Order: sequence, then C-alpha cells, then structure tokens
Amino acid sequence: MADVPRMNPAVFHFVMIKPTHYDDDGYPIQWLRSAIPSNTLACLNALAEDARRREVLGSGVRIELHTYDETNRRVRPDKIIRMIRESGGRALIGMVGVQSIQLPRAVDLAQPFLKAGLPVSIGGFHVSGCLAMLPELPEDIRQAQEMGISLFAGEAEDRRLDTVLRHAFEGKLAPLYNYMDDLPALAGEPPPILPRKHVARTSGSLSSVDLGRGCPYQCSFCTIINVQGRKSRIRSADDLERIVRENYAEGIKRFFITDDNFARNSDWEALFDRLIEMRVGEGMNIGFTIQVDTLCHKIPNFIEKAAQAGVRRAFRGLEKSNPDDLIAATLRSTNDLVPGDEVVAVGFPFGIGPSTSAGVISGLGRSFRSPEGEQEIGNLIQFDAAANPGNSGGPLVTMDGEVVGIVTGILNPTSHRTFVGIGFAVPIENAAAAAGLPPF
Repeated sequence: MADVPRMNPAVFHFVMIKPTHYDDDGYPIQWLRSAIPSNTLACLNALAEDARRREVLGSGVRIELHTYDETNRRVRPDKIIRMIRESGGRALIGMVGVQSIQLPRAVDLAQPFLKAGLPVSIGGFHVSGCLAMLPELPEDIRQAQEMGISLFAGEAEDRRLDTVLRHAFEGKLAPLYNYMDDLPALAGEPPPILPRKHVARTSGSLSSVDLGRGCPYQCSFCTIINVQGRKSRIRSADDLERIVRENYAEGIKRFFITDDNFARNSDWEALFDRLIEMRVGEGMNIGFTIQVDTLCHKIPNFIEKAAQAGVRRAFRGLEKSNPDDLIAATLRSTNDLVPGDEVVAVGFPFGIGPSTSAGVISGLGRSFRSPEGEQEIGNLIQFDAAANPGNSGGPLVTMDGEVVGIVTGILNPTSHRTFVGIGFAVPIENAAAAAGLPPF
C-alpha cells in the first residue's frame, strides 16, 4: 500500500500585545528593561495555553501563541502579518490590559492588522471602566468600534476566552463581549505565567501574579470597585503554590503580587504559610513584592509572616481627596548638607506608581551631562538612593521629611538607562529660583 500523505493541521495564531503609551512628543515610550511585566498578559497567556491544551478549535487546528510587551520590546506589525499569512492567514490580534493612556497606541497598532484583514480585539481597564461607569461609550471607543475593532469588557476566566477564539477562527468576531455583570471566581483557574523571555526583560527579573481581585471598600477615586467589583475574589494557597512551582521550573524566582491591597486578602495568612513552607521547608529561593495599605502593620503577625514568606518590598498607596487638607512639604537649605547624610528619593520609577528609596548624600557641587549631550548642569547633589526613569522631578528629602532637592538625572556609563548608584538632584534653592519663587 502506498503511504497516505499526512495533512498538515490548520494553524491559528493568537497574538497578545500589551501596548505602551506615547510621550508628550508622540513617541512610544519603551525601556530596555521595564519594571514589572503585565499581569494581564500573564493571565491571558495562561488561559490561552489552557485553551490550546484542550484543543478548543478542534483537534485539526494548531494554536500558536505569541506574547508581546511593548514597554520593553518593539512590535512590528508587518512581520507579524507576514508570519500569519505564511501559515494560512487565520489569527486574532488581542490588545490586552489596555489602560486609558494606552488606548491611542493600541488603536494605532491595530490599524495595519485591520488593513490586512485580520480581526483585532481590545480589552482592559479602559474598555471595562467605561462600560461600567459611563452612561454611554466615549468617542474614542466608538471610533475604535467603527474601525472594526472588537471590544472585550470584564475578565476572560471561566473559559470565556474560548468563545472569543472560536468566533475569531470562524470569522464571526462580535463587536462587543461584555462580561461586566458576571465576574468569575479565580480559584482553580490556570496560573498566570509568562514565557521566560518576558521576565528577562524586567529590571528585577520579576514575574507578576494576582492572588485576588475586587475590593470591599468604596473609595470614590478608585476604579477597582467598578471594574473588578466590591466582592473580593481570591486564589487559594494551592493556586499560589502551583503558580510559584510552574514559574520556578522556568527559572523564575521573583514575583510581584499585583493585588491592590494584599493586606486585605482574607486568606493572607494561609498564603504566607504556604510560602513559608516552600521557602523554609524546601529551601526554595523565592522572593516577593506586595502592595499594602498604611495600616497593615496593625494586623497581628502580618509583618513577621511577610518577612518569613520572602516579601522583600512593599508598596503603600497614599490618597487624599481634599487638597485643602494636604500639608505642604518643608523646604530646607542645602548649605549644611554633608556627604553621608541620609536622604530619600520619591518618584514614579518606570511609571509603576509612587515609590520611595533610601540612601545617602554622596557628594555636593557635582556636574552632570545627559547621555544625549545636552547642556551640562552644575552645582548638583549626588546621592545613591535608587532612582530610575520616572524619578525625575520628584523630591529628594531628608529623614525629617524636608525637601533639599529635585531629582534630575542618573549616571550610567553604559547605554542602559537604569540606576547603578549615582543620581543627581538640583538643590532646592536653585529649583525655587528657576520657578521664580523664594525657597524659604
């Protein structure tokens, strides 16, 4: 008998892109290494891997997954389009985790794909928040729909991604998938995981994971309660262990827990206990960054167990809705500063949110010229508190909370725009003079 030729399976590409945003001059902001990988990208990649494993498009279809984080990697639509066309032309282009500031970039990235006849979907906080909080869709989202972009509102767990993939494969992508009124449980869902290449492009070799969504509080300034609901939905300790082990097997040992306030997770102790067991009992070298509120230290054993579980950094958010209640910072003369004085740098490194870092004054009267060769700046304060792109314009303060300078630059002898221990700040006297104001 003659050999029967084997049919090649059909190929369907699911391309997941986390877009960046534009700077004031209209250029996409990108870093050689970004601060934190996208948790949305990690979650969606895990759900897509699960869908591929279950063959949701049929046993005769091979699903190829592609993940891009544009904050640290250039996205080339022309190359992606060519790759898709060379293998049959079936695909879904997903712009994932799109925030309001990222929507213009997402729409611009979508256009060459639409022109090539490929289906494009946009999901994330902007779409979900607008549907949840506004009486009608804003103009930017309506225009995206008119271009042919499908919108996804809500969360993709509970196999909702399956539906979108099938529709895209069949060429029947709906204009809107709205799951805002049906938020899924997280327990037992595929664990968030990113390919190792993404983690390698973060400054701390971090992966990101969410252990809870939703918030029981009602802060007027926050979108969480409108997008993720007022009911906390959490992953179990078993889920956490699975997440850590699957990432650990890929060489990933550092994690950013993206929950807005991990201290209010009702299962925080069980989660920490599981991590302690893995670290102490098995000797796993794992570390974590969490976000908490200012009262977390009052929870019995929270700080102690966080340290035992491998928490090495904690972000605290401070919000004030009434500007009249805010107390102005005290400015201090730099005349009595000396090398060795302790200082704190405050800013938004890599745009991840308000952050502080501690160090000392390294020198005074320094000069600095940016890598671009712009005008040299003199009479600067040199400090070693960690500063990175996004810290510029933030205050340099003493341990008494007095402002002595404004962070203006970092020195790195390489082409990398990351901190190596040398930062510069303009003395507060000079900064005030430039603004036409008396400093004291």
